[in-house]
Amino acid sequence: MSGKVLIVEDEPKLAKVLADYLKASGFEPVLLANGSEVVPWVREHRPDIILLDLMLPGRDGMDICKDIRTFSRIPIIIVTAKVEEIDRLLGLELGADDYICKPFSPREVVARVKAVLRRTRDGQTMQARGLVLDENRYKATLNNRDLELTAVEFQLLHFLAGNPGRIYGRQQLMDKIYRDERTVSDRTIDSHIKKLRRKIEAIDSEAMLIHSVYGVGYKFEPEQ
Repeated sequence: MSGKVLIVEDEPKLAKVLADYLKASGFEPVLLANGSEVVPWVREHRPDIILLDLMLPGRDGMDICKDIRTFSRIPIIIVTAKVEEIDRLLGLELGADDYICKPFSPREVVARVKAVLRRTRDGQTMQARGLVLDENRYKATLNNRDLELTAVEFQLLHFLAGNPGRIYGRQQLMDKIYRDERTVSDRTIDSHIKKLRRKIEAIDSEAMLIHSVYGVGYKFEPEQ
């Protein structure tokens, strides 16, 4: 098993030990020590999994976890010295996939990383006509080339592709994509669809994946 593992840990010796064990197991570890750097890095580089300490300089690990879950389903394993049950529950409720308490064996961490990746990768990838959607990493590729979608564009494409042939109106799509009830124009969906089509056509001009249904909305139908 392989993949990019982001280790967010402000104890240099511990971070290095984890990195060495993960590297020996075929993973590509990346180290960050300051909490304020994590979310921007994740948005840009999209790791396969994150090992996230809670007590960090710059920004608290819980806030980081909550923030990441607003735009990505990348697996997160919280690694912390906090052992109280409330912290465990809070971490999981915020969207963490697993929770490891210090002190721990580095071999256990590697085993947990492999287990979480196996669990989250199963059923999380959708494929259709050269299009591959990785829900955990919010990554979409067409003919093995990255479409470089924004989080909203990915959510929209993933939702339509998950319901091929079904027609959705603009309001239905807005309700699905903007769950925080923000005020947006129904033309916002049109704008996202236009950008999606442009990115798809830039890679494959014949890949007519998203179709307009006059007076109704949009549907995903790769075979048309």
